[in-house]
Amino acid sequence: MFKRTFQLLVVACVVASALWAADAAFVGEWKLNPSKSKLTDQMKVESLGANKYTFDFDGDGNVETIVADGTDQPGVFGTTLSVTAEGPDAWKVVRKENGHMVITANWKLSKDGNTLRDDFTGVNPNGSTYNLNYVYKRMGAGSGFAGTWLSTSETVNSVFVLQVRHEGDGLSFINPSEGTTTNVKFDGKDYPILGANVPPGFASSIHRVNEHTLEMTDKFDGKIRDTQQIKLSSDLKGLTMTVHKVGRSDPNILVFERQ
Repeated sequence: MFKRTFQLLVVACVVASALWAADAAFVGEWKLNPSKSKLTDQMKVESLGANKYTFDFDGDGNVETIVADGTDQPGVFGTTLSVTAEGPDAWKVVRKENGHMVITANWKLSKDGNTLRDDFTGVNPNGSTYNLNYVYKRMGAGSGFAGTWLSTSETVNSVFVLQVRHEGDGLSFINPSEGTTTNVKFDGKDYPILGANVPPGFASSIHRVNEHTLEMTDKFDGKIRDTQQIKLSSDLKGLTMTVHKVGRSDPNILVFERQ
């Protein structure tokens, strides 16, 4: 009996050591390589008349109804959203949280109305900023800014870093710029996404697919928002995160390099 118990303990220790070693391969600091990454964005704008519009930025059912008069109006997750018409083919879109600007986007329509350029700047909790320039094409019918828009190209003008650390018997994913931390264990449970500007209700869970592949699921109030496949390259120097957002057919593909 003692021998059998000892053998089970040895096996358990070996398995635990193997899993710890597998997790350790993900630990480190990872820097986004924009030239190898592909960010696909889709948004829908619907005109309700009288200068009023609905905005669906994520395709997750969280639709915002805004009058395009330049005033701050209630938006999703406790934020405010304002839309200012700076011309017949130019809008300025601003999102604030607790009165502080977190997003500003300058939209510009092409002469034929079928292309939208978005000069997007985000403000991180630490005051730093990041900038992306998107080019969208109109999908289907619509006029002016109203319609369904799918990004065809993007330019990342900022540095993005992801830190992965050991956290007990799980892993910690840290975004230093956004000030967010996600501590998850491989037990199938949801764990809150932590950060000064993260609304309550955001959570993630994680599981191992194989030695070099993890899958993380993000939720809000128990509803799935996206799944992320996190895969190491064979030489362990690269990490590819494939993000499938609910309601979208094309994933975001983020390629990171170990620092």
